[in-house]
Amino acid sequence: VQLQASGGGLVQAGDSLRLSCVASGPTFSSYDMGWFRQGPGKEREFVASISRSGGNPNYADSVKGRFTISRDNAKNTVYLQMNSLKPEDTAAYYCAVRDGVTITSRRSYRYWGQGTLVTVSS
Repeated sequence: VQLQASGGGLVQAGDSLRLSCVASGPTFSSYDMGWFRQGPGKEREFVASISRSGGNPNYADSVKGRFTISRDNAKNTVYLQMNSLKPEDTAAYYCAVRDGVTITSRRSYRYWGQGTLVTVSS
């Protein structure tokens, strides 16, 4: 599986961005998906996940109420709508395919995209 993330950019605090992640192959609808992020000098952390059917969204506490994960299986794409962005949201954002049990653990994700950079200025 190859994943291509896009949609990052430089925005101001309070702005919105929508990230997209397109997956190759015909079996996208069989994958649970997730978004992670890695800020400067920080560990890669869980942001959000969604089941293969589009249900059961989960969010990190730091983004709950501001970010929304969704997917379009017909387009092999998972999205991350980010609203009310804060400077602390600055990071490279990665999409990934989950094949493990623990939704919030990096170890549960096998395939990773290349990351798209989001920079939020104050």
